[in-house]
Amino acid sequence: MRQETLILSGHRFNVLVAGEAGQPLMLFLHGFPEYSAAYEDLMPHLAEEFLCVAPDQRGFGASWKPQNVKDYVLPALLSDAAEVIAHYSSDRTAVVVGHDWGSAVAYGLAFRFPELVSHLVIANGVHPGPFQRAMAAGGRQTEASQYISDLRAEGKEHELVRDEHAAIFDIFNKHMDMGWMTPARRDAYRKAWGDVDGVRAMLNWYRASPLKLAKPGEPIPPEDLPDLPKEALRVSMPHLLIWGMNDSALLPESYEGLEAYCDDLTIEEIENADHWILHQRAADVAARIRRFLEARPVVQ
Repeated sequence: MRQETLILSGHRFNVLVAGEAGQPLMLFLHGFPEYSAAYEDLMPHLAEEFLCVAPDQRGFGASWKPQNVKDYVLPALLSDAAEVIAHYSSDRTAVVVGHDWGSAVAYGLAFRFPELVSHLVIANGVHPGPFQRAMAAGGRQTEASQYISDLRAEGKEHELVRDEHAAIFDIFNKHMDMGWMTPARRDAYRKAWGDVDGVRAMLNWYRASPLKLAKPGEPIPPEDLPDLPKEALRVSMPHLLIWGMNDSALLPESYEGLEAYCDDLTIEEIENADHWILHQRAADVAARIRRFLEARPVVQ
């Protein structure tokens, strides 16, 4: 694997790359509070067949970190991803893989730029339709998502940088298996998060999102929710959802009804894995992606 630098719309982005030019492109989009290293275990398993590309998305790692919330609205995030595809793909298409917040960008590409996405793979990430419904219902997913309100709070970044980012590592833990977090990785994550400005940039993803979160036991009326018409949230390409069933942040109810938005959906639920499945079960995830694609070949 190697690090490369791209200039996207005049701003510097860091990209982790594995594989060779000329292979079909597989674009990997990470979430919070990770960076491109979210995929460092998975990419080597796929690099013989694909050019694997994982950018530090804006606000993360060694990439551009604007400080204004407006710089993290979905169209801006999609523009970054589309430019990465255009740079690395000879036919301007990619297999797009998303995890956590990276899934928001991956789904956004599928909705708005379906011509760029040959196949969509999501690992423990959510489609906005079912997820908004679950967050607004006031039930178990509402309870599990209360951390979102906390992360949106003004000044939260100052708390998260204290004691060598101890509170961010607490977010990682959240009753999940952290056996993969070695001391070396811990140091690398702390370097990627950086100072208050770096953490503010990451939190701005939450602050820019239009999705609404209820209070436990207090559902939000449908008329008060964002307008999310199904026809605008359609996944027309083959779609694989891989789910670690021990995830304590995103529960299975967050993807209930997903099939209503998809033309060709495969769901694979994996026991004894949680939100950090990309680190815990990298070889297994890669094998499932490979089988999915073999059944629906990537046309070069």
